[in-house]
Amino acid sequence: MKAAHPEVAAASRVNPGETLRQARESKGWSLSEVAAKLNLTLTSLANLEAGAFDKLPGHTFSRGYIRAYAKLLGMDQAVLVQAFDQYTGTNAQGSNVHGLGRIEEPSRLAHNLLRIVSLMLVLALVGGGFLWWQDNTARRGAEQSSIAMEHVEVESADGTTQIHPLDEPEDQAVAAAKEGEPTALSLNQGQAPVDPATTGTAAAPAPSAAVPAPAAPASATAVAPATTPAPAAPAVPAATTPVAAAPAAGEGQVGINFTADCWTQVTDASGKVLLSALKRKGETIQVNGKPPFAVRLGVASAAQVTYNGQAVDVAPFTKGNTARMKVGQ
Repeated sequence: MKAAHPEVAAASRVNPGETLRQARESKGWSLSEVAAKLNLTLTSLANLEAGAFDKLPGHTFSRGYIRAYAKLLGMDQAVLVQAFDQYTGTNAQGSNVHGLGRIEEPSRLAHNLLRIVSLMLVLALVGGGFLWWQDNTARRGAEQSSIAMEHVEVESADGTTQIHPLDEPEDQAVAAAKEGEPTALSLNQGQAPVDPATTGTAAAPAPSAAVPAPAAPASATAVAPATTPAPAAPAVPAATTPVAAAPAAGEGQVGINFTADCWTQVTDASGKVLLSALKRKGETIQVNGKPPFAVRLGVASAAQVTYNGQAVDVAPFTKGNTARMKVGQ
């Protein structure tokens, strides 16, 4: 049995584009209307109806156009696609393009790259935060050390704790005393230092030499035995600091004996600074004023404090080597 001649086989093939054209015309649709609905150009749609599939982008796209055109007209898509394969001599099997799988590869690559970049940014932020925290912690430690070295806490007599810088006058005076430099400092900057000889209530005049009693007039008839005059006593130098007089009513008296150089300040209840100076070893002071008195000692162990003649224990008010206390409460 002989095979059919190629021209005869080609003549038996039906152009699916012609079938679609006839269906379109039967519905009264124009070529431009269908091209707009299929989102195709007039030229591509005309080539499809004419069977010029070689002028279309490819058999895969042409087959898709046939399927979409048949669906638009309400025709059997499978029959028209089969007619297209017979007309063009192609096989639908194996011609499907797995486009989605190929498109996913760049998408996955982009996602992986985005994850890597995000991870690097997170690591950079965490590392920067850790370095900032470490630097801030070290800076705070340095500031606290500086504060600890520049300030000292002193407990006052009323139970409160006060913080005082180490450059206060008593510390400067103590340092100067250790270096052997005479210093008299005032706690209130910009004011003249108070002279202990002129502070407090009116000080008693310095003890003067004893005034000899007037000699009795010699009697011409009295005969006194011959006596040898007693040698004159050596002159006693006057004290460097005058001793205050007895306190008046409502006042008190603070006395301090210094066994070593010590910066001292005494303030009465009215806020009047009765004494603010560096006292030397062996000196003694007595000041009167309105109690209670605020007493500050630069070297607590070098001062023996009394109030109205009664000894005052300085130890409970000593912090380090300085003391702050209230006397006469």
